[in-house]
Amino acid sequence: MLSVALRTLRSRWTTFVGSFIALSLGVGLIATMGLALAASLDAPERRPERFAKAPVVVKGADTLRVPTRIGDRVAKLASPRPVPPSLARELAALGRSVEDRTFAVRAQGGPAGLVGHPWSTAAFAPYRLDAGRAPRAADEAVATGDWTAPGRRVRTDRGTVTIVGTVRDLGFEQALFYPDDRAARLSPEVDHLVVDADPRAVRQKVAGAADAAGSADAAGTAAVRVLTGADRKDADADPDRDSEALIAVNAMLGTAAGVTGFVSVFVVASTFAFAVAQRRREFGLLRTAGATPGQIRRMVLAEAMVVGVVASAAGCALGARGAPRLAAWLVDDGLAPRWFAIGTDTWPYQLAFWTGLSVALAGAVAASRRAGRTGPVEALRDAAVDTGTMTRGRWFFGAGLLLVGIGLPVHALLTEPGGLLGRKSYTSGPMPLIVACALLAPVLVPPLARLLAWLPARLPGATGLLVRENAAAGVRRTAAVAAPVLVTVALTGSLLGATATIDGARAAEIRQRTTADFVISAPGGSGATEEGRGGAGGPGAAGPGFDAATVERVRRVPGAVVSPTAASAVHVLEDGVALIRSDARAADPAALAATARLPLAAGRVTDLDDRSIIVTEEWERHTVGESVDIWRADGTRTSLRVAAVMRIGTGGNGVYVTPRNAPGAPVDRIDVSLAEGADASAVAAGLRTAAGRSGGQVFTKDAWVAASYPETDGRTRTGFLLVLGIALLYTGISLANTLVMAGSDRVRELAALRLAGATAPQVLRLVAAEALLVVAVGAVLGTLVAGVGLAGLWGALGVLHAGSPLVLPWGALGAAAGACAVLAAVSAVVPAALSLRVRPVEFAGTRE
Repeated sequence: MLSVALRTLRSRWTTFVGSFIALSLGVGLIATMGLALAASLDAPERRPERFAKAPVVVKGADTLRVPTRIGDRVAKLASPRPVPPSLARELAALGRSVEDRTFAVRAQGGPAGLVGHPWSTAAFAPYRLDAGRAPRAADEAVATGDWTAPGRRVRTDRGTVTIVGTVRDLGFEQALFYPDDRAARLSPEVDHLVVDADPRAVRQKVAGAADAAGSADAAGTAAVRVLTGADRKDADADPDRDSEALIAVNAMLGTAAGVTGFVSVFVVASTFAFAVAQRRREFGLLRTAGATPGQIRRMVLAEAMVVGVVASAAGCALGARGAPRLAAWLVDDGLAPRWFAIGTDTWPYQLAFWTGLSVALAGAVAASRRAGRTGPVEALRDAAVDTGTMTRGRWFFGAGLLLVGIGLPVHALLTEPGGLLGRKSYTSGPMPLIVACALLAPVLVPPLARLLAWLPARLPGATGLLVRENAAAGVRRTAAVAAPVLVTVALTGSLLGATATIDGARAAEIRQRTTADFVISAPGGSGATEEGRGGAGGPGAAGPGFDAATVERVRRVPGAVVSPTAASAVHVLEDGVALIRSDARAADPAALAATARLPLAAGRVTDLDDRSIIVTEEWERHTVGESVDIWRADGTRTSLRVAAVMRIGTGGNGVYVTPRNAPGAPVDRIDVSLAEGADASAVAAGLRTAAGRSGGQVFTKDAWVAASYPETDGRTRTGFLLVLGIALLYTGISLANTLVMAGSDRVRELAALRLAGATAPQVLRLVAAEALLVVAVGAVLGTLVAGVGLAGLWGALGVLHAGSPLVLPWGALGAAAGACAVLAAVSAVVPAALSLRVRPVEFAGTRE
């Protein structure tokens, strides 16, 4: 059978070229992403940056460690504690010590994220002066980079300074270095202490200080860390940024690889199925000549194996060339660390090769079984109408996957509706429905094609009627063309529609929650971005925020009812083993009630005090009046009473506490309502004057809601575009291959039309119209699949009390369908035009 398969491949190469291209590209993509994943798994050890030349670094407590019955649970603190002054004095006795402080600085014309440090710590990076001298006076500073120059005066929120020197930008921070005594006045707390002493002696001193502190100060000193060697990287501003970036890259590439595998199997299986259907007479002749069903099956599988081996090898070669380009793109786009590069691992090639071969064989299994069932009488068949397309297997698996595709969202809706809002859910959710529609296509396509062509069939002329009947009669051809369109449209609608619907729900939550007339956002604080994520706090806690003087100036604005809030976090132990972090926002209860409308399910905002907390329904203990043990942002533990409970919503409501339970959290947002009779324009002008000195931005309510509108983050958006690009690429390959195969078998049909009096342009219009009708069938089915998935998501939002209109991305759906239509029309018309160059009488008598 292998020799017969090889001769078949040589003579019918057009039948297999689409499968070869689709499979080789799929293997190439899997190899490319596998190499990128391998590079992220073999990431080099990150080296220290700010303290690369420091002998020993003592870092204040930044880790929460909670013992449980299955071991210690560890989490990063949102507000790390400083090095205790008593410990700093004891360590100074061991050798020369340098106190390090880090504080935010806002400079006119300066870069974002600017921070201040004592000049003595610059040598540990090491920074070296490129120009000028070291700072001496309180109003002098040294700057990194070239955004300023020696001799210039720079206005900052910490006072105006004269730049007396510059150092080279090392790539990990933008900083101003002050004289040590000036930095100590600006930020009294010691974040790190560099000690030039034996590390063992330092550790003994730290341990002794923790024992001596006892219960009164143990929480602050017991977790003080002594860093040496590679561990000094933990003293950098964001030691986890590389690992977090790689996790996001892995998720994006994993999703794209999964969709690639799914679409590869889908396209290859549909291509082999259509090829087998076209060759039923050939198989009938082989059966007549004495071939057994087993031999027919083995021949089809042999063809698939040959295509799979060659395509997989070609795909691995493509992956070797594509992986370095993917790595460079990820770095240039800021999605991966600067050092990210492809390594020398070989397992991605093996994985990609064997995956490609398995996909080819898996796609041909069903086709081979169908080929084996071909009887000798098929050699005599001459009808163009497809019959027997719905086998018991297709009914069983099609109906089963349809039930799975509908049943899983319904089950999640009844048990865990929040799970439907996850990216994995709406990425993989459409796949069972897509396969179900493809399997049930012989049942769905004819009535849908007749419905869509109902009006054209009643127009003058025979074109509309012929288009309708050809599409309905050639079920296999119509289904094979509609399948890739179905995939592309369904994925486009599901991915983009889900994100748009969820973003709309989050925006509605922001709009309902914000009752203040004005919102003042601190530069570098949580601002609109964090509010857009729906969180009560989050990363904004690391921003500089407003100082007490700014908050007081805002309070003194006539006619303003002010509610300053700060971003923080708390941790809670649930089920005795899970240490859960919740974003938190610290606020005065009375002011919060006057300027915000929280989505409360029970309790009152005004019941919040220093001994209570407002939680969400997600918490294990969420009954008003219950006590819950929490750890504050600095790691201190306390027990608080539940004052009120918020609905879950889209999952980002966080918790609310008073400022006493949010130590170290700077005010980063001020909500302002108008007092009765106050003039809005006068209050707005006063707020801009009061907050403008600190760089605060004043928004009206409508402007705040618009600025806070949630947006899909860059990595997720890039992943979606990658997935949709893959789907569209495969759609183009499948459409071209299927329509070229179909065109070669329709030569006699088109010649008969010419002999019946149809002109060449009429025949080409007919072929194009058929292709467009089939694309429309696939687009309608894809839209229905996307609509079913989005309906489940919309229902979940309703159950979670985060109601939002269902958003179908009609523009994107139209663009995807339009691209498919162009590809289909070109792929159908070009072979037909080539066949029309030969006189129709020459084709009319030829045998297939």
